[in-house]
Amino acid sequence: IIQQEYINDEGLTQTELTKAAFGCSGTWLATVEQRQENENELELQMKLWNYSKKTQGFVLNTKIAMPHDDHITALCFNNAESYEKPILVTASRDGHFKVWILTDDSDIYKKAIAWTCDFVGSYHKYQATNCCFSEDGSLLAVSFEEIVTIWDSQTWELKCTFCQRAGKIRHLCFGRLTCSKYLLGTTDNGILCCWNLLSCSIQWSAKLNVRVMEPDPYSDHVAAVAQSSAGSDLFVFKPSEPRPLYIQKNVSREEVQWGVFVPRDVPESFTSETHQWLNRSQFYFLTKSQSLLTFSTKSPEEKLTPTSKQLLAEESLPTTPFSFILGKHRQQQGAKLTETSENELVQLPLTENIPAITELLHTPAHVLPSASFLCSLFVNSLLLSKETKSAEEVPDDVDMEGNKESDDSDEEYDLTEKDKETNNTDLGEDAIHQLSKSEEKELRKFRKVDYSWLTAL
Repeated sequence: IIQQEYINDEGLTQTELTKAAFGCSGTWLATVEQRQENENELELQMKLWNYSKKTQGFVLNTKIAMPHDDHITALCFNNAESYEKPILVTASRDGHFKVWILTDDSDIYKKAIAWTCDFVGSYHKYQATNCCFSEDGSLLAVSFEEIVTIWDSQTWELKCTFCQRAGKIRHLCFGRLTCSKYLLGTTDNGILCCWNLLSCSIQWSAKLNVRVMEPDPYSDHVAAVAQSSAGSDLFVFKPSEPRPLYIQKNVSREEVQWGVFVPRDVPESFTSETHQWLNRSQFYFLTKSQSLLTFSTKSPEEKLTPTSKQLLAEESLPTTPFSFILGKHRQQQGAKLTETSENELVQLPLTENIPAITELLHTPAHVLPSASFLCSLFVNSLLLSKETKSAEEVPDDVDMEGNKESDDSDEEYDLTEKDKETNNTDLGEDAIHQLSKSEEKELRKFRKVDYSWLTAL
């Protein structure tokens, strides 16, 4: 996104990606990057990315330099299906929130669309800290420090305000479905408030130090993660009533920094009231140490997908995607071999019984000779002999290389098995072991090997 390499130098000011938001069913992505060397020099850039089905990735559509005069504190999309064109809202410490819309940017050369600012709002020069749209997109809530303002998204007219003197607003969240008339807000002093938009009054409040608050897009449940002295606690509730439906203490000893509801491909059917909030979506949350956690009522064995079960069935392979692909390839090769006639099959030697491979794989790398020296030994160990006859049945004229040069020495050891037995019995304990032709050939091999590298150890 930033298109800059990270330089790990002490004291060097890096360009940081500070905000990101997806909208319109994943079609658009908004990112904010900033770089500030001192208090008076702030560089801001906001980029709008459009998802390309052709490239299966996001393509830069609009780049806006200095969209605000100060740090951007929040940004959100209007994701209502009733709106044909997407809307983006940004809030900043400069005391303004801006509404960005998608407009036609075509010229004589090509047809194009781009983002442009449509409205700028403020409230008594307070810093804008949070923003969010209602489920149907008709209302926009923007917090200015301790005050929450409600705006009409059609005319951008200020409808009403809620003042919470308990502290600055930390989170804003509209209710959904049956609870769409409620607005939730948390403060940095540890207060959770619920306002009724129809009566423009507070519905209920609770003492809760909420760090993460996330609504479920497919139900009227809201998940709130609160920080306590023992760790992080999870509360699941409906905005219509202050009584939590589900409480889980100490879900993490660390501080939870983010949470999101992920829709299920296949909805569950939990009948228990404490588990109904898991029917349509699954809640994931991220801790300070970058640990991703979630909730489930199933055991680890029941959660295995068919692909995972197939991976576990391959006992001889590690359960990795690469080994899974390799196992499929081997199965296909095995099926092809079974279709081949028996005359065309070639019996390959087992690699685990070849000494050269065993030594190569089990010897420490820092004591091995050079790869160029080991290459010939390794390749020779994999070669297959053209003849299947034993060493005694192979004629002298088709023996291994080097036989022509040492024919005279071979004649001295060209003894039959009967002669060897008689000689051994005659000599008794002083008998000298006579080498066979195969043993002599092995000795010739080792005679040609260069062991000069041992002197360097």
